[in-house]
Amino acid sequence: MRKRIFTRKRVLVAAGLLLVAVLGTIGTAGHLAFLRSPEHTPAEACGGTTARPAVVGAGASMTQGTLGGDWVGALRGRPEFGGYEFVNAGHNGDTAADLLARLDTDVVACHPAAVLVLVGTNDARDGTPLERYRADLTAITERLRSATTARIALLSLPPLGEDLSTEINHKLSGYNTVIKETATRAGVDYVPVHERMLGLLGPESTRQPYDFSFPLALTAATRHYVLGQSWDEVARSGGRALLVDHIHLNDRGAALLTDLAANWLTTITHP
Repeated sequence: MRKRIFTRKRVLVAAGLLLVAVLGTIGTAGHLAFLRSPEHTPAEACGGTTARPAVVGAGASMTQGTLGGDWVGALRGRPEFGGYEFVNAGHNGDTAADLLARLDTDVVACHPAAVLVLVGTNDARDGTPLERYRADLTAITERLRSATTARIALLSLPPLGEDLSTEINHKLSGYNTVIKETATRAGVDYVPVHERMLGLLGPESTRQPYDFSFPLALTAATRHYVLGQSWDEVARSGGRALLVDHIHLNDRGAALLTDLAANWLTTITHP
């Protein structure tokens, strides 16, 4: 009997240790993907004086780049832009209204030479009315034009899920129309991220519809940060070509965005 009780205690202790290890692993992945700050935040890069002009990427989690490919970091690593300070003003979960609220501290304070704005995915997911989104995006653009001398680019939004026939992607097209119209009306540049990404999606019969969930995102983070899989491998494991969790970009999608942003920056640095 005593031996049986001792064995049971050992099993319980082992199970408890395993649970702690699993929770610790998940916690680490969650922290790295959702809670930690990106590299070169505005507070780090713009707090003092720098001899290099700043290029700011402003937006939500797709710009923060801790869950999925980091396009701002990729631009920072390009030798042709070595004369610039790349600032990551992405923040998980932000809508256009959220970005507008922190625009002065996170973007204007950097005295940027160029600003790339990628925001609106969460507005589409949350159902922000299009006219409210238009007003917020217009206010962002007008504030940047009045408070800085930066060249400004508005980037269209990648698809939500890769099945373009879904209701949410029909809704998303309205937000992308607003982005293009706002850029034209304000006289700033428009970068066609959405349009270029469509060419990288797989055959229509294989495209996965939008089905984002927090557990899926946490699983993607664990695969990458704990198991060492690339974001491309994480996406492929779910049958997706560009998105790790139906929202955030894999390495391939981030590379396309990086190339488009780099091409735009080249036009303003070497006109």
